[in-house]
Amino acid sequence: QVQLVESGGGLVQPGGSLRLSCAASGSIFSAMSWYRQAPGKQRELVATITSSSSRTYYADSVKGRFTISRDNAKNTVYLQMNSLKPEDTAVYYCNAPPGQRIYAWGQGTQVTVSS
Repeated sequence: QVQLVESGGGLVQPGGSLRLSCAASGSIFSAMSWYRQAPGKQRELVATITSSSSRTYYADSVKGRFTISRDNAKNTVYLQMNSLKPEDTAVYYCNAPPGQRIYAWGQGTQVTVSS
């Protein structure tokens, strides 16, 4: 069973940047996604990348500000977040995209955007 460990979150001012990492305990051959869940809200899909990195998908709310990437040799998926806004505050998780076999959820990493 592959385990996912997210890291890189923290407190950042509006307009700042963070880079999240998702390290898998084994090889991940599927497309991968980043999700986020804000307090009192449902988990939402933020970005997806195919297994070969040939295609990416972004939610409209983060398009142009976030970039998803992966390093298959390191079994790691990244999310570069720029121009952060208070509404980006949430716990961020990685996992397979909707419709594919989901791995066990990790603990997530907290991102707080506040002045």
